[in-house]
Amino acid sequence: MVDKIDKQILRLLQLDAKKTTKEIAAALGLTTTPVHERIKKLEREGYIQQYSIRIDRKKVGLMMMAFCSVSLKNHERSFIEKFERDIQMLDEVIDCYHIGGMFDYLLKVLVPNMDEYQRFISKKLADLDNIGTVQSSFVMSEIKHSTQIPNQFL
Repeated sequence: MVDKIDKQILRLLQLDAKKTTKEIAAALGLTTTPVHERIKKLEREGYIQQYSIRIDRKKVGLMMMAFCSVSLKNHERSFIEKFERDIQMLDEVIDCYHIGGMFDYLLKVLVPNMDEYQRFISKKLADLDNIGTVQSSFVMSEIKHSTQIPNQFL
């Protein structure tokens, strides 16, 4: 389990992963050595999975974001596992969630334009075995986007 100080460290790092150990220690009123040891422990125990940056997708030409709901024809374990392996090979899919409800999976897809999305659906997704139904929703504007765990849970 993490204690109050560990949670403060996690809050600071998720706001700015480039913060130095020295800056975190100063913010918490601690010295750098225990902060460094705590960060290493949080990494070792899997609380911190990676450090990453957030790129403006539009600046790199990915103008279209779509959410693609997918139902599989067959729900046997081997078919599910194969779909989950195969979907990881599609670079356009940046997130994939196994969901409950009317569909089996929700994919977040980034592509440059509608032509590329159509190509993705017809040439890549449709080529995967066991695809039953596909329904697409297109993002018109992003209202809120966050990868942060809410502070109340840290």
